[in-house]
Amino acid sequence: MRYSRPMDKAIVRIRPLGFPWETVDPFLFCVHHDDAYPAGNAQLGPAVSLSGRNLGQDFQLKDGFRMYHGHVVPGFPQHPHRGFETVTIVRRGFVDHADSLGATARFGEGDAQWLTAGAGIVHSEMFPLLRADAPNPLELFQIWLNLPSSDKLAPPHFAMLWNEQIPVIELGGARVSVVAGELEGERAPAPPPHSWAARPESGVAIWTIHLRAGASWQLPAAASGVKRTLYFYRGSQLQVAGSTLPPAHAAELAEGAATSLQAGTEPCELLLLAGKPIAEPVVQYGPFVMNTRAQIQEAFTDYQRTGFGGWPWPSNDPVHAQDAGRFARHADGKVETAGNSLSRP
Repeated sequence: MRYSRPMDKAIVRIRPLGFPWETVDPFLFCVHHDDAYPAGNAQLGPAVSLSGRNLGQDFQLKDGFRMYHGHVVPGFPQHPHRGFETVTIVRRGFVDHADSLGATARFGEGDAQWLTAGAGIVHSEMFPLLRADAPNPLELFQIWLNLPSSDKLAPPHFAMLWNEQIPVIELGGARVSVVAGELEGERAPAPPPHSWAARPESGVAIWTIHLRAGASWQLPAAASGVKRTLYFYRGSQLQVAGSTLPPAHAAELAEGAATSLQAGTEPCELLLLAGKPIAEPVVQYGPFVMNTRAQIQEAFTDYQRTGFGGWPWPSNDPVHAQDAGRFARHADGKVETAGNSLSRP
């Protein structure tokens, strides 16, 4: 069922969560991956039979998990992007990243990665199952944030936002992780330089919110022109400005006003996406998001001609050693470990 009429002064629209979740400009896409992977095998894939799965296109939940485009390790082997950014927030489990710039990383357990595709990048996102003696649950959000026309062809760039660097603010019964934006004087790590979020006037915020059972919290007012969507993805009861938001639904909030949140008898998990619209034409075809159809055609031509720098890895779905830990190796050779500054190997 789709709710489209205003529910009250604080809520503009309510809609059910699908797969992926519907978003509002400047966001393009949001997906919540939540997979109950079993113990891993020697190749860091599931230590169970994969028979009966449509490997390479396995998006059907079976036995609690999906393989996505992976054949051995679940995840997304190499694929291109142009014209926007991805923000990947890993709540549980791990992601092994590799890209056409020569950068690579393993991140998870609260870390986030912010990737500006810009003029074009090819990357892989694999989900290694590191525990051989226990289940390997994976939960992550991947959010696509648009780029304005002036930055559509910016140089590709990726940044790590380690769990230890992301502000977590306790406010009574609420716990808020600030992946982008600012709350109570605490500001998230800087986004990439050409991001829409890097412009102070954009008002971009990406927050994950945990409300304890029975807790209430006042979501602060946003600046004029900022569009906000609140996604209620886990829990049974939530009041938003005194109105009931059904489980597995999203609420577009009215501009400006502070909004009260009240959990029921169970904890609630929420995601907030906010930002001023870029308000430019959006033409999307698969992994490319531009302003005109001609630019989409140009993106395909450029990718076929250049491979966006080529693929420097020995396989389409590289994963790191089981004991690699959380790290990032940037295209310039600098190495970053979780929570620590950059250094050269």
